Amino acid sequence: MNATMNKTPLAIVPATLLAALLASPLASIAQAAPGVPVLAVQKDPEGVVTLASSATVQVPNDWITVQFSTSKEGIDANAVQAALKEALGAALAQARAVARPDGHVEVQGGGFSLQPRFNAKGVVNGWTGSTSLVVQGRDMGTIAELAGKVQSMTVGSLDYGVSREAREKVEGELAAQAIARFRAKAADYAKSFGYGAFTIREVNVNVDNNQPPPRPYAVRAKAMALSQSEALPVEAGSGTVTANVNGSVQLTK
Repeated sequence: MNATMNKTPLAIVPATLLAALLASPLASIAQAAPGVPVLAVQKDPEGVVTLASSATVQVPNDWITVQFSTSKEGIDANAVQAALKEALGAALAQARAVARPDGHVEVQGGGFSLQPRFNAKGVVNGWTGSTSLVVQGRDMGTIAELAGKVQSMTVGSLDYGVSREAREKVEGELAAQAIARFRAKAADYAKSFGYGAFTIREVNVNVDNNQPPPRPYAVRAKAMALSQSEALPVEAGSGTVTANVNGSVQLTK
């Protein structure tokens, strides 16, 4: 009898109170609990439109890049390396003789690699290596003549582009055109959506020099066309410079 009397009675929650607790939103429970922060959900602003515009111009290519390269192979690694150094040194001497500062003729050493050569059984039976040299600049005539004179290396690739100076001459006008088109689009959208004006929230402006990848130059074509130290045929063509504007505006009444 006494054992039964000493047991702690179980708390019984009324069904109506339990239902109310289960139905309460999490925000209400968080507010009721002291010290628990409540996260406010911020709605995206109304009347915000994201836009993009661009302006493009054709610019004559005034920059040429010629990559010379050569490869050697043999049984002895030191002999292969020496042959590569000799070929690169000869080409470098010719290129430095015509090098001119301020972007006219620039000379830049390329890669230099040497790897073992394996037979069918996985045993090293020789060595192969390659090296390259890059000559670039605005003086296309001088670089074309150099390409016909270098005999220790062959022309591996040829590329034309727009120089930094030529691009900078059109950047300002292009950016102004792209910005004007951006603002015109924003005004049209504001009118179409029934707004009277707009304000710019954020905007990004960049200018790209869109050029195709370097074109490989066939060694056989070089041997035929540049026999007797003839200059490399040059056909620069034109490139594209594009100004891009993107961002968002707030439409206003």
